[in-house]
Amino acid sequence: MSKDREVIAKRYAAALFEVVREKGSLDQVEKELLLVATVIQDNERLLTVLNHPKISGDDKKALLSKLFSKEISKPVHNTLLLMVDRKREAMIPSMVDQYIELANEERSIANATVYSVRILTEEEQNAISETFAKQLNVKHLRVKNVIDQDLVGGIKVKVGNRIFDGSVSGKLNRIQRQLVSK
Repeated sequence: MSKDREVIAKRYAAALFEVVREKGSLDQVEKELLLVATVIQDNERLLTVLNHPKISGDDKKALLSKLFSKEISKPVHNTLLLMVDRKREAMIPSMVDQYIELANEERSIANATVYSVRILTEEEQNAISETFAKQLNVKHLRVKNVIDQDLVGGIKVKVGNRIFDGSVSGKLNRIQRQLVSK
């Protein structure tokens, strides 16, 4: 996504964030937005309809209202309709991501992807969360475990644009670079 489009999506997310923060419903709105993003991204036909220039905004709004009116709150619903009015429906998934970033920042939470050769137990995920939360100066770290057989052993943790590589393959690569540079 271009920088301009990202900035625009962030403006919608920030406006929605301010409205729901006052009401104390950050978590509920995050769940609603994740539902919307999942439905839109998992349904190619819906994505095609929302992005089609010949389908009127009123038809798109009616479709979104029919799909989500019972599952989402009024602020989320109004934000989606506003985005359609302004021909920004393609930015809905990005707006969701931006909202989640703002909400996580407010709650001092970070999302981490932990790559390992096997599924980590809940205890291991909690230990990783605790350790890296302290290191990153956040209250809590949400851990998503991804299996990567190329690691050989150990783990690799990705938080935002930072990567902490404690994997065996990562260590071998570092040793190889040191040997080649000498």
